[in-house]
Amino acid sequence: MNATVSIDGDLVPAGKARVPVFDRGFLYGDSVYEVVRTYDLEPFELGPHLARLTASAERIALRLPWSGERMERELRRVVQASADEAIPDPAAAPWNVGERSVRIVVTRGSGEMGLDPGLAAHPTVVIIAVPLSGPPLSAYRLGVSVWPFGGPGGPSRGGDPAAKTGEHLFHVLAVREALAHDAQEALLVDRDGRVTEGASSNVFAIRDGVLETPPLQAGLLAGVTRAFVLGLARDLGIPVREQPLPLEGLERADEAFLTSTVREVLPVVRVGNRRVGSAAPGPVTARIHAAFRERAGGGHKRGKVAGPG
Repeated sequence: MNATVSIDGDLVPAGKARVPVFDRGFLYGDSVYEVVRTYDLEPFELGPHLARLTASAERIALRLPWSGERMERELRRVVQASADEAIPDPAAAPWNVGERSVRIVVTRGSGEMGLDPGLAAHPTVVIIAVPLSGPPLSAYRLGVSVWPFGGPGGPSRGGDPAAKTGEHLFHVLAVREALAHDAQEALLVDRDGRVTEGASSNVFAIRDGVLETPPLQAGLLAGVTRAFVLGLARDLGIPVREQPLPLEGLERADEAFLTSTVREVLPVVRVGNRRVGSAAPGPVTARIHAAFRERAGGGHKRGKVAGPG
């Protein structure tokens, strides 16, 4: 794998990167993490990402061993040390070419086996930078499909949705189900039939020109890109409503899209077996993504981002 890895501040070859088998992140998912992307190799919205890392750690009573300033310095060092040896992908969205996806993982550390978190000696910090591999440009021009997972009578989600932790089995199973139905993302649906978020994204609907998205109180992660897009929409004069989003409401929306660090603003044209609107990326989604592209900056603003190619 073409990756650059730092473990507790030491750069190590990707093929030799190791953590102990007694690390609680491996044994129990006892960890928090963030994913940051770059534009022109500059980390985007790094402050909000590090703030969320701190908030996640506080929610699971994990003491971060580094300050935010040291975390930022090490992340930048890993980005600069990462060699761009990836084979160019002609299908890639132009704003992703040459960029990095960086994962920060902080585990509670290693120690004697047992559920007691006090058995860990000291936290472990791992930072991994890899060439960014986002959705292809065609996904923005044609849109993607999503598949509902959970819902009344379905599997129940555990853990704290407001903390970005290493506990991911529910999400893994959700993505497995989505891929089995040729969908590109899974929608997490609660016991009341309401969409909360995607397996690794936030969900938006557009109805009669109004942007709708589930509120944080519905049980979802406070997405950094979600907050950025909500601010963009308000700047553009697009009405915003944070309210519960029933699955059937999303299916009947005029437009829909996903947001995440790597996806930016990705149009959704099908939910389950039902098409959304005209089954093509819509004008409000295109307007928001164009504004996002302009605001994000970097050297890759070019390229049509939505609408049939």
